[in-house]
Formats: sequence, structure tokens, C-alpha cells
Amino acid sequence: MATFDDVDLGDHICWHADSAATSPADVLAYVADGALYGDKIVVVGSTGAASGLARDDVPSASVILDFPRVADPDSVLAAVRREARTAAREGYRSVRVLTERVPAAALSGTEELVAQELKLDEFASENNAIVVCAFRPSQWDAPTLEHVACVHPHEMGIRAVHPAFRMYSTGADSWSVDGVIDSECADAFNTAARAAIRRSSKVKMRFDALDMIDAAGMHALVDAARHLPDRRIVVEGANETVRLCWELAGYATAGVPVVMAA
Repeated sequence: MATFDDVDLGDHICWHADSAATSPADVLAYVADGALYGDKIVVVGSTGAASGLARDDVPSASVILDFPRVADPDSVLAAVRREARTAAREGYRSVRVLTERVPAAALSGTEELVAQELKLDEFASENNAIVVCAFRPSQWDAPTLEHVACVHPHEMGIRAVHPAFRMYSTGADSWSVDGVIDSECADAFNTAARAAIRRSSKVKMRFDALDMIDAAGMHALVDAARHLPDRRIVVEGANETVRLCWELAGYATAGVPVVMAA
């Protein structure tokens, strides 16, 4: 995604906020477009940090959820959901969420951070909302940013690298996976799958747009399902090559908690 002008309803964007490709004026335009299209602006965190917005630049009808740097992520998401419901009652088209992600809010590690992003993606998909998550690359290590990028359908910023695969919400406990999953990104896929399966005993994954998954990727998927007891992943839409490789690897058995559905 080149600029904020390209955002649309339902989008969840990973914004590399250090990038010189995006200026405070671009962010102001994003906010102004909210008023133009009838969206309510919800800023999570102090203004003026990653966004470059001064508090006076935010329209009076907007909401600023000024949580501390270390806050319960579920409480933050619950507050955003409340604002979305309020916006609907007030006649807004949707909500435009702008949130800065900081390392201090991810003390439990990368998997917890990815789980939070999956929840935000599910929120954007279910509520037809726009969610922009600002990450300063100077504050994060490269592997963490790689993991995070894989669970955003879109990214912005001059240093934003297109991930090998993406995993994004297609409904409650349902995720679409596209691209290629190989040994280089198997760890990121394992983290994303583990983050999804921890939220529900049964998760559906759509492989319609997945081009290829190698042995490392298949092992990552099975390992994620086995990470917690009584978990099950149902894969739908896999192409014939993926299905054949799955059978040849010996995973098409009753003892494997991943089912490659017909």
C-alpha cells in the first residue's frame, strides 16, 4: 500500500512509522478523510508519538484512548469495540483506528503481540473498520517485525518488506493464508498459527491462495496444533500439490490434529 489514500473499509495496515515516505501531513489527510467519508477517528495512545499528530489536529468528534504504555491489550480492544458500537449508533459509516504499537506493551513476547494483531484484524474484518498499526522499526528487532507483517493484510512505509505469506481474518476463528510458507518463514507461520489456536479449540484455515508449503511449513502447522491440548486445525481449499505433499509427509492420519479437508 503506497499511501493512506489507498486504505479502504476492512483494511488492517502495518505502518512502518519511521519511514520518510510518510509525513505528518499524510496522517492529517488520513484523519481528514475520516470526516469526508463519515468515519469516526479513534486514536489509541498519546497523539504526537508515531503519528505526528498534535492533539489540536484531531477533530473534536474523535476519541483519544490514552492508555498507559503498559496496558492490558484485551481492555484496549474492548474500548475500541465500544467506540465502534457507539459510532454505529451515532450514524458514522465506520471507525478509523490509529494505534502506535510499542515494545513496552508486548512484554509477553512475540506470540502475544501476534495474537493481539490477529484480534485487531478480526475486529477490522467484522466491523468493516480501518485499523492502522504504527510500528517504529528503530524500536523493534527485525524478526519481530517480520512476524507482525505476516498477520497484516497490508503494509506501508519505505522499509516495509512484503512478507512471504499472510494470514488474515475471514470470520470468527477462520483465517485465510496466502503466499509461500517455506523454511525461511516457517517460524513466523508457527507463531501465527499458535496465536490463532490459543483462542479457540478449533480453527479453520483457508489455503485457496496458498501457492506452496514445504516440509518445514507443514511441521510448523502441526506443531502449532499440538502446542495446546485438544486443539484442531481444519484446512480447506488446499490445491492438489499441497494435499499430495501432506499425504507423502505422513500427516494424513487420525493422530494428527490438523485435518486437510476435501
